[in-house]
Amino acid sequence: MTEKLKLIIKREIARLSKENQTVINASGWEQIVEEIGKKYLLSEVEINDLQVQTLLVLIGLTDPEYYAQSIENEVGTSKNEANKITEEVIQKIFTPINDILIENIKKSGKTKNSNPEQTLSFILSGGNYSSFMTPILEGVEVPAPDAPNMGKEKTNIPIKPGKMDDIKSKFTI
Repeated sequence: MTEKLKLIIKREIARLSKENQTVINASGWEQIVEEIGKKYLLSEVEINDLQVQTLLVLIGLTDPEYYAQSIENEVGTSKNEANKITEEVIQKIFTPINDILIENIKKSGKTKNSNPEQTLSFILSGGNYSSFMTPILEGVEVPAPDAPNMGKEKTNIPIKPGKMDDIKSKFTI
């Protein structure tokens, strides 16, 4: 791998999130690609091109669906050889990195306490977070400021138990 390519790889990976940087850098993907290239008897220049095409997928600039075609066009391999290289890269690089990223998301708790009904409610509400709130007491009379029927409207608002007396004292006339 040329020094220029190393610098480009370092710069492009540095633009990713810290989590993605860590996983990609720890994967040793450059060495794996080099080994795969040597297995298929690619020249040093072709291995560098293969590393560039792999990097483009890793940083999200190329759709993985077109990876084999990119190898065929940019590295200069046959379609059959490009497909074999693609299968090996997917197995040894893309899938393990993807699995680690998914596991990290699960560990980070970003999906904690979520369920399909909650997600659907949020989407259907147009992104209104109040769709997650459930009223504890229903039918509490709360005056709406400057409303013509002040004090006579019934609304459903979340009220924590034990706070009812405090709330009533604020709204009694």
